[in-house]
Amino acid sequence: MTEETWHQARLIPTSGINGADEQERRATSALLAVMSSVREFGRVLTQPLGAPAGQLETYIEVPFYLGERRLYPDGLLRARRGQKEWTALVEVKTGVNALEAEQLEAYLDIAREKGFDAVVTISNEIPAIAGLHPTKVDKRKLKRVALHHWSWSMVLAEAVLQKEHRGVADPDQAWILGELIRYLEHPRSGALQFDDMGPSWVTTREAVASGTLRAGDKCAPEVAARFDALLRYVSLQLGRKLGDDVTPALSRRELADPALRAQALVQSMSAQGTLQGAISIPNAVGPLVVTADLRAGVVTCHVEIAAPRDGRATTRVNWLLRQLRHAPDSTRIEAFVMHGRGAGTAELLHAVRDQPAVLIEDPKKELRSFRIALASPLGSKRGRGRGSFIDSVENAIDTFYGDIVQDLRAWSAAPPRLRETPEQPDERPSLTSTALSSQDGAGPDAPASQPDDARVLVPTADRRETDPEPAEQLSPSLVPGQPDAPEMSI
Repeated sequence: MTEETWHQARLIPTSGINGADEQERRATSALLAVMSSVREFGRVLTQPLGAPAGQLETYIEVPFYLGERRLYPDGLLRARRGQKEWTALVEVKTGVNALEAEQLEAYLDIAREKGFDAVVTISNEIPAIAGLHPTKVDKRKLKRVALHHWSWSMVLAEAVLQKEHRGVADPDQAWILGELIRYLEHPRSGALQFDDMGPSWVTTREAVASGTLRAGDKCAPEVAARFDALLRYVSLQLGRKLGDDVTPALSRRELADPALRAQALVQSMSAQGTLQGAISIPNAVGPLVVTADLRAGVVTCHVEIAAPRDGRATTRVNWLLRQLRHAPDSTRIEAFVMHGRGAGTAELLHAVRDQPAVLIEDPKKELRSFRIALASPLGSKRGRGRGSFIDSVENAIDTFYGDIVQDLRAWSAAPPRLRETPEQPDERPSLTSTALSSQDGAGPDAPASQPDDARVLVPTADRRETDPEPAEQLSPSLVPGQPDAPEMSI
């Protein structure tokens, strides 16, 4: 047997997993053990929940009594620092298993009786908005105990960010975190990708295509929530590649009231047949907007960038073209003018490269901004694979960012420059009457500097009419103004 067929020993093996219970138990134990041993990783997960920055203790299957029932939460987290202590119960689901409201409410009751701070759930369910729990529970049970949720995609993304980009101080702990990443990425671990648009997808898609979808249909809100979950999943995957936090871009009103976001998506599907959202990428020129047109079967990504504030219109277009060197010819560019309403001029990139003036409708109007967009075919299948809606949206976002957005830089005005001090010729001190002034050579109409004793030379013809002849060249008796000069008669 050759060495190529040998299997390397792993800290957290995927072999021997039999059934969902074993899968959940192994995933829970592996995750909690690494959280307690790799301090940076445990801290990045628990800090947003309000845990202190002390040593993190982790336990699995801790028994508790609730009345006459004996319950076993999947895990328990405890962090201590000084006099402050934070404790949370953990409930884990893997694969396609969903969280159950009755079970979570029982754990909330236990946490309240024991004085614990929170209940943390982990599953493959991705909420549409960060901070929103995918399972509805009785809100009265959340008065004294917080309920938090981690998706396996988020846990895996944070692990990759910590190991590959933020860093782990101890090399052995970095290796341990790498073993957890390897385990969670394995298909048998139960930490699945986002791979389903939900049971209402086909019905909703067909209703949109036929124009029969209405805002009150029960299937539309589920598809809207799945679309936002997809954007959150794609943001996590892009953040893993970039090494930074990429998040869905939502307004303050939408964050405060998630129902507004769901209503806007349902209304857009029923009226225009489109689903639209945006993701925020650190230091990008603007949010990356994604529009899925279910009727036309096209997904479009676009970003807006402000035009330079100086230069002619053609100069501003050329400034943008220099940044789109690697963009495909099928990229669409739109130009908008100051104080203009409605759509601006639009043309494909290959035409603008040949003739930048095609984007300029009126040279007298100042260009305000550009919109760069790229369209690609939209899949229709519910799950993963070729021709699927999920893969087409994810690929469109990755391609648009890699070919266009990452090369764009916002315009900034050049800083003012100091005036150069002109060099003065060497002169004798007796002839230097003034020091250098800030007004010397200040403008284009300023006269050249002259010495104080310089004479203005006037042509001879002009001098006859303006300047009198020197007195010493005239006869004393003919010099006007002399007291004894006789009167002259003609």
